[in-house]
Amino acid sequence: MKKLLKLILVLGLSISLGTARADEGMWLPIQIAKLQGKMQEKGLKLTAEDIYSINQASLKDAIVRLGGGFCTAEIVSGEGLLLTNHHCAYDLIQNHSSVEKDYLTNGFWAMNRSEELTNPGLTASTLVRMEDVTARIMKALEGVEESKKAGIIAKTSKEIVEDAKKEGDGYTADVRAIFYGNQYILSVYITYKDVRLVGAPPSSIGKFGGDTDNWMWPRHTGDFSMLRIYTGADGKPAEYSATNIPLKPKKVLPVSMKGVDQNDYVMVMGYPGTTNRYLTAANLESNLTYYNQAFIDLFGVKMRLMKEDMDADAKTRIALASTYASGMNTYKYFIGQSEGLRKDGLVEKKTDYEQKLSAWIKADPTRQDKYGNIVDDLAKDIAEFGPLNQHYMYFALGLLGSGVVNHNQLLGGLKGLLNEKKPDAEKVKAEAASIREKLDDTFKEFFPATDEKTFAALLYQYYKDIPAEKHPKVLAEIQAKYKAPNAKASFEKYAAEVYSKSILTSKDRLSKFLDKPSAKVLNKDLGVIFAGKVFETFLGEVNPPRAAVNGKLAAKRKIFMAAMMEYDSEKIFAPDANSTLRVTYGNVLSYVPRDAVFYKHFTTADGILQKENPKDEEFIVPAKLKELLVKKDYGPYAKDGVLYTGFISNNDITGGNSGSPVINGNGELVGIAFDGNWESMTGDLMFSDKMQRCISVDIRYVLFIIDKYAGAGHLVKEMSLR
Repeated sequence: MKKLLKLILVLGLSISLGTARADEGMWLPIQIAKLQGKMQEKGLKLTAEDIYSINQASLKDAIVRLGGGFCTAEIVSGEGLLLTNHHCAYDLIQNHSSVEKDYLTNGFWAMNRSEELTNPGLTASTLVRMEDVTARIMKALEGVEESKKAGIIAKTSKEIVEDAKKEGDGYTADVRAIFYGNQYILSVYITYKDVRLVGAPPSSIGKFGGDTDNWMWPRHTGDFSMLRIYTGADGKPAEYSATNIPLKPKKVLPVSMKGVDQNDYVMVMGYPGTTNRYLTAANLESNLTYYNQAFIDLFGVKMRLMKEDMDADAKTRIALASTYASGMNTYKYFIGQSEGLRKDGLVEKKTDYEQKLSAWIKADPTRQDKYGNIVDDLAKDIAEFGPLNQHYMYFALGLLGSGVVNHNQLLGGLKGLLNEKKPDAEKVKAEAASIREKLDDTFKEFFPATDEKTFAALLYQYYKDIPAEKHPKVLAEIQAKYKAPNAKASFEKYAAEVYSKSILTSKDRLSKFLDKPSAKVLNKDLGVIFAGKVFETFLGEVNPPRAAVNGKLAAKRKIFMAAMMEYDSEKIFAPDANSTLRVTYGNVLSYVPRDAVFYKHFTTADGILQKENPKDEEFIVPAKLKELLVKKDYGPYAKDGVLYTGFISNNDITGGNSGSPVINGNGELVGIAFDGNWESMTGDLMFSDKMQRCISVDIRYVLFIIDKYAGAGHLVKEMSLR
């Protein structure tokens, strides 16, 4: 083990970020200086300093991470105005919506600053700088046993972060591993806490095409929304206040009115979430069989039942809109990825590569000593991990995924206090008051009838898909007590009683309980009992064996990565995405998805009218938009009488890039990235220049909707149009 650790330390210190030789890769900003030549060959007119600099304003200063990295936005005015995707702000729009003020259906536009809507808890961050801190972490690991290594990494990373936060007001930071822990990167941000909703088109524009068009091309979706960052009067990050002022940014993206043509250079800057391009063939097979299928099976059940109730009631539709949209996106993603894995031959390609890698290792005693039988060793651990991971996912998404279990988490501290031999009345009262403050938010998106159906259905899905010997005892207890013609009916009968009686399934019942908290009531409550039992099983039986194997895999993946990098020493390895700022570059390109089919690189407003279907909610065209399009009243946003709605490029993106700016060679905004195409569903596992496409809304269509459709031309006037 010590020999293995020493090898890891040496490799971690020696691996270089290198230079690029292909369009593939979500590149760190600190790599841009080495990429500059290749990017300029493609059409970039800027220098590396124009893109990333810590000494002067650069493009990085206009790129915004929303929250912890769930989406990206860009600064487009000197008054802190942001553009991002409609689906990125969907939860915000929903939170501000009601049956009376249905912004999801009708859209929202602030016609002056006083009408902009606050969003407690939402943050917006811009990158200050990035630094490779591998040497500091590796030094701290010298002589440390493998079992204690994770703790030392966490401790050292925390020290690095705390040092960085002292550099400026409102600074935040994080340290992220790349190459499976062979390197570590520090990112320092300035984080703003007052971010307001400025504008959003109706869902009939922002989600035009709905689930049918999701992950598909051609697209005609106006997937954008607008936010604004506010600061204290001194220009520094501050909590919300009526006296706050709009951000005065270091850098603003100018907006190009020229548009894009085939082969034009474009780059995307944003915060991609996760890719896994260095997994082994065995790992891909395992994911296909166990991990992906768990998502497909369980999300399929949940989404179907949720949609039934949303279609039946407007209040339910609004409250569950964001949850449903996110769930459907995930559901369709895993279906597409699984389909791609089966037909793209990715497993076979990986297998062939690994056979060559293994032969190379065996050909040299020194390499054998370093890497051993790393491919076979990983395969053995993955074979053990797959079923454990499936059970873990079924538990997490199924048994632990209901309102009953989620609401039970609120009572954790109170349970402990009430079950003491002599409960402290004052502490109990204080904890109950604290829980009460969270009730409105907790129950805002909770509809008992819907949750009851999904609770019963997911119990049954788990019951029939997971071997009986792995079932928690509570399932057998339910079947024994709630006798019915079949197991499905038994779970439905049990769910009906839980949701009609438990304090966890009713805001009123829980509120009354908090008036007079009692251990006796808690310990007899059906929902509390269920949640307690499944959590006990999860923590004691389900998670530990999975975590143990996962720990072994993490250490071996690190060695496998090092072996690949030595074997392919001429190849440049791009780090997997991990919610840090990345730059990708490429070109606007059409593609041929299959025999006899050709997809142009752009779409136009004509396609909106061609897709229109008043009987299908996904393809309804608002009356005002239809009138403008029929009259071809495009204002200054058309080119040669054509209003362009979207375009595609071969930029390398993934989740988290949603809302990212698409920037031309002059550093101007030409579009907003919002999706990938169906043929690239394995893109998180392997990049395909021929098939992988980034789908973006044309910035001119965005401006058209803001100005001509919404009548919010004052927002366009804030921008610098070129």
